[in-house]
Amino acid sequence: MIRNVLFVDDDQEMLQALKEGLEKYGETFKVVLATDGSDAVDKLKKNTISLVVTDLKMPNMDGFSLLAHIMEKYPDIPVIIITGYSTSEMKRLAQEGGAVGYISKPFLIEDLAKHIMKTLRKESDGGTLHGVSSGMFLQLMEMEERTCTIRLVDRKSGKGGVLFFRDGNLLDARVEELKGLDAAYLIFSWDEVTLSIQNECPQKDNKINSDLQPIILDAMRLKDEADETDKEVYSDEEETIEEITLEKNEESTVDRIKKILDKEVGERCGLEDIYQDGSMEDIEKTISSLGTMFNFGKLKIGYIDRAAETDTIILSGKPSTIIKVNPKCPRDKIIQVLNENI
Repeated sequence: MIRNVLFVDDDQEMLQALKEGLEKYGETFKVVLATDGSDAVDKLKKNTISLVVTDLKMPNMDGFSLLAHIMEKYPDIPVIIITGYSTSEMKRLAQEGGAVGYISKPFLIEDLAKHIMKTLRKESDGGTLHGVSSGMFLQLMEMEERTCTIRLVDRKSGKGGVLFFRDGNLLDARVEELKGLDAAYLIFSWDEVTLSIQNECPQKDNKINSDLQPIILDAMRLKDEADETDKEVYSDEEETIEEITLEKNEESTVDRIKKILDKEVGERCGLEDIYQDGSMEDIEKTISSLGTMFNFGKLKIGYIDRAAETDTIILSGKPSTIIKVNPKCPRDKIIQVLNENI
């Protein structure tokens, strides 16, 4: 999952230099720019942001005011401060304000990139899952009494959301301007999501005050009502949709995957081999059965890290498609591309 990193500075030349210098990290994070604290507040409302990097001295709304706003409204978002004063007092103020770190001017863009990558890795220290249904997975969080922050992106709409769990209790949820129960209902209605788990929860207050199961059931009811409305609207187009699907399936799955990886990832994908193998169907059925039993959804894409010369990506189907890749390949990028295009 490619994350959005928001950079805030009133120096336009600095922002442009950061944008150009960090382009090579585009497969890990996307650069979003804001010219001051007020602009950053607006960007936070309109984008799903995973990390903020901000200067301190800015007009209208300075870095400390922005930090306070983020800690109040978006406590899950880590902040790195850029400062011209590298002192122990500055470090103390940044930490007390809620920042996860700071970098002093002047600095090398590569050093800043290391800070960013380290912070983003910590954000996903609990793992990343692609193409899954949120319901069963989140019930597991409740059963295991997990304390964590979960970021989700809906494959269909592209919207991002955040859930806060403490000791298995859902404390709060956020999707853009929505908060609390309204945001939770929307998140639990998403069929396929990519989610990242951070093994800590900055949220303290319980804004939900409800068990998870009733929320999921209500979300499913609301979704079913919306689906019935959609069926009435699109029923006259079923024949056209079927014809398009048949034309699309005329090309073999193997050829389609090769073309997609070549176009979206290029030579860097580390593709070693691709073939279809019916012997994997029993394993696939077992995993899918467990997923169906717990409302998790069927297996779509699976990744096996074999610590060998090649690793394996399994694409669900009859027969299963096996993709052998170099262990050094951009794994998350490949899975994201396949998830979005197959």
